[in-house]
Amino acid sequence: MNGSKYYALVLLVCSTFVWGQNLAKNDSLPDSPGFLLQTTAANTQTDILQGTSQGTSQVQGVVQDVQGNNIADATVVLTAPGKLGERTTTSNSDGSFTFNAVPAGEFRLIITVPGLDPYTSPEFSVKAGAIVQAPKTALKISTSSSVTVYATPDEVAQAQIHEQEQQRVFGVFPNFYTSYIWKAEPMSVRQKYSLAFRALVDPASFLIVAGVAGAEHYNGTYPDYGPGIEGYGKRYGAALADATTSRIVGSAVLPSLLHQDPRYFYQGSGGARSRAQHAVASVFICRGDNGNPQPNYSHMLGSLTAGAVANAYHPAASRGLGLTFETFGITIGGNIAGNLFREFVLRGLVPSVPRYANGRR
Repeated sequence: MNGSKYYALVLLVCSTFVWGQNLAKNDSLPDSPGFLLQTTAANTQTDILQGTSQGTSQVQGVVQDVQGNNIADATVVLTAPGKLGERTTTSNSDGSFTFNAVPAGEFRLIITVPGLDPYTSPEFSVKAGAIVQAPKTALKISTSSSVTVYATPDEVAQAQIHEQEQQRVFGVFPNFYTSYIWKAEPMSVRQKYSLAFRALVDPASFLIVAGVAGAEHYNGTYPDYGPGIEGYGKRYGAALADATTSRIVGSAVLPSLLHQDPRYFYQGSGGARSRAQHAVASVFICRGDNGNPQPNYSHMLGSLTAGAVANAYHPAASRGLGLTFETFGITIGGNIAGNLFREFVLRGLVPSVPRYANGRR
């Protein structure tokens, strides 16, 4: 009997020891009441923003820029200052957004849109069961964003030609065919014809023709035209026909067919000798539409063509192959003088030339 009690006591001690060891290895202890309260409070705080609590209010709004335009696909964040968590949505195609099941409290909106400055609303109150209109937004273009605008070569050329059309000597006489931009974009066929007609119909061009006819009338050029107002009228008509043929053929038709640029490109740098050589050479060598130098067939053949066509309306005594080439030689000499004048004088007499347009630099 005493032996049985002894063995029972030993068994009890061993069982107690094993139970204690298992308890020590267990990492989880039963939750205390205080722990449960803390967990519930934290979950409730997060649930307020995540919408898992049973909120009864609704927050509505529209995302707009400073001009009142609605913005779609904006990221809208609803946050409660001083509390954990947040809710996020995206504005609809009309810029509207809605947050449902929002509990009572103080809230703020944070709105972001690519290319615009982030917007943070002032705090606003939400009462239980209310439908709240969010504060009005007014997003601005981001001052740190960069906008890159790409223009086609044709658009760049058109802008440069538009500047050329403002170039007038003393603000009166056209200087449309001088490019003060050394690396100007080549002209399209449409632009070549457009500039040629623009030069022909310019009022100052008629004044220049009138001056040429007056000089011819004074010197008795083409005597068969006769004296008086009638003779002057014939000379004026012939000079106008010469200028029109030369301009259309030499500045539009042939440059378009031969892919050559009809403009004079101002050098503006280097010594006087270098600039003079450039001015004289430009009569015989022009720039192709590909940017490479080419024989100036356009202007030279244009002058010859104008001289040949003039045989149809000049007096009989002023016609013939010899006179055609004589006129051609005079025209070439005039072009050389004109280019020298362009290179050394005109730049200072054309106030509309932009400061950055300084030729070859």
